[in-house]
Amino acid sequence: MDAFVPDLRTGRRFRPGLRIKGVRCAPGVYELTWSMGTGPAGRATFEYGTEVRPGTPHVIWRRIGTHSILTGP
Repeated sequence: MDAFVPDLRTGRRFRPGLRIKGVRCAPGVYELTWSMGTGPAGRATFEYGTEVRPGTPHVIWRRIGTHSILTGP
């Protein structure tokens, strides 16, 4: 989150190290991946919603878990 929130606030593309990309089969949905060292890799999908606070991007977290969450983002 130390890099995600600051990048989100800039309104530009996320830095490559965050490993965020669009989900091919679901327009407007994005995938974020991370690694916990020797533990299982994690994934989360999210989309942007209507701003709740003016000027602040609103993120809607859809699914959080392992690779299996991608069966229906």
